[in-house]
Amino acid sequence: MKVPQWIKGLLWTSPWWLGFIFFLAGPMAVSAYLSLCDYPLLQPPVFVGMDNYARLSTDPIFHKVLANTLIYAVFSIPLGTILAIALATLLNRNVRGQAIFRACIFVPTVVPVVAVAIVWMWMLNPQFGLVNQGLRQVGIDGPMWLASPGWAMTSLILVSVWIIGAPMVIYLAGLQDIPVSLYEAARLDGASRLGQFRHVTLPGLSPVILFNVVISIIAAWQVFALPFVMMKSSPGPDRSTYFYTMYLFDNAFRYLKMGYASAMAWIQFAIILALTGLVFAVSRRMVHYRGA
Repeated sequence: MKVPQWIKGLLWTSPWWLGFIFFLAGPMAVSAYLSLCDYPLLQPPVFVGMDNYARLSTDPIFHKVLANTLIYAVFSIPLGTILAIALATLLNRNVRGQAIFRACIFVPTVVPVVAVAIVWMWMLNPQFGLVNQGLRQVGIDGPMWLASPGWAMTSLILVSVWIIGAPMVIYLAGLQDIPVSLYEAARLDGASRLGQFRHVTLPGLSPVILFNVVISIIAAWQVFALPFVMMKSSPGPDRSTYFYTMYLFDNAFRYLKMGYASAMAWIQFAIILALTGLVFAVSRRMVHYRGA
């Protein structure tokens, strides 16, 4: 008996689609149902319809974490993108010790986030930290950093920018993929270095920038480990560093409101999906693909 080709195809691809069903589609379907339930985790879920979403619309803490996460994303994504492109441009030049500089910038990316957070907690210590010690050497009295409502968010944004090794490497690969002939043509037309960067480098990097920005949006709206560890499992002064995923985690595993947390998860998914769609819509005229 001859086995049909479509059955063979299903068998060969079964590791992927079985994994997708059991580890992604299935849990998502369960989460969507639980978001419509009152589920205290230790008791069976009770269907309540859209009550969880209605409660979220009037929850002041939900509004606070939404605003905090938005502020974090608005500042960390552009700052990280600009710095990563600048570093990649500098490291794309033939200079002595180029490999060492690349490794030094990339190393923080492979260090566990918990270790990074602990190191920066020490560095930002208002009394003994290296940052304030350095500021005192130039006559500046450093702030309280993580203990100050006005500086806690800034501290987390600066620490997040410090971990830009991965996007920097991707930008570096994108720079090396831009044909040298385009720079030669721009120089023959009298373009300055700034003009070459604006009219050759940025258009050539635009697909890579789009990729990294989308990844950064997803990461910013799911930030958890860094503020959770640095703020010592607390929401920070005046909840200034209480982020969306931290509140979702607390509802699910601290307050045992799994239905409420599931509703938050689906709102988070909708926000990320909408922002990603917006970025793709805006990028249609700004992203230039070679040969397109």
